[in-house]
Amino acid sequence: MIINQWLKYASNFLKKNNILTYQLESVVLLSFVLKKSKSWIYGFDETKINYKQFKILQKFLKRRIKGEPIAYLLGFCEFWSLKINVSPYVLIPRKDTEILVDIVLKKINFNIKKILDLGTGSGAISLAIASKYNFLNITAIDISQKIINLAKYNAKKLCINNINFLVSNWFNKLKNNKFDIIISNPPYISYYEYSLLKKKLKFEPIKSLRSLNNGLADLNHIISKSKKYLNNYGWLILEHGYKQEYFLKKIFKIKKFKNVTQYCDIQGYYRVICGQKILK
Repeated sequence: MIINQWLKYASNFLKKNNILTYQLESVVLLSFVLKKSKSWIYGFDETKINYKQFKILQKFLKRRIKGEPIAYLLGFCEFWSLKINVSPYVLIPRKDTEILVDIVLKKINFNIKKILDLGTGSGAISLAIASKYNFLNITAIDISQKIINLAKYNAKKLCINNINFLVSNWFNKLKNNKFDIIISNPPYISYYEYSLLKKKLKFEPIKSLRSLNNGLADLNHIISKSKKYLNNYGWLILEHGYKQEYFLKKIFKIKKFKNVTQYCDIQGYYRVICGQKILK
């Protein structure tokens, strides 16, 4: 089978199985397996695909129609123009989370030295920030060593050296450290919402997605504890679910954060909230 034949076959196969971006994904998979650029594939579309390559592609198609995200098939995704390695025990970084990065970058000046990233996963958020400002001292934590090992691998691959990776359950291992900015994209999907989205999210780690108390438990914990770890005038910046803005704004104000501000994602839903610790 030659390239253009396989692309037609794969596109039709994915389309019949309700994969919306069937043409794009067909090219992406072929590019990955052949180790060629997309432009090369289109330019040499009469090149023959060998038997070994065909078998690998068939396995990818079968996994994809079962709902497995293409990022897990490839082992990487793009975030903030960085190639981030992922695996099934970390959440795939979303485009919406780039808004969180953008907000953090706008807060940074030469008075900002230390940043804490809670629940770093693949390290995507910390890596994006560190790639922009190498004078920062970033601490990125997550709950398991295998997750931290993946984040460390990403940092090494990208030649980023100003992140300290630490295994910790939220703030537990931080002792008396204080930071100028604390950021997090914690689990915030409620148990009910997860039951509705389970088919779509079944391949991603449930602990990175689902939280008690209508999805607010981990967010509430971070807001409640963070002041102890923030320097005066420090910022807490959190990603959250699109129906949680009212409750989070209330919690921020109960905890006496100042300059509480909310930001929308690309679809117009509130997605990020931030507040400042100011002690008179």
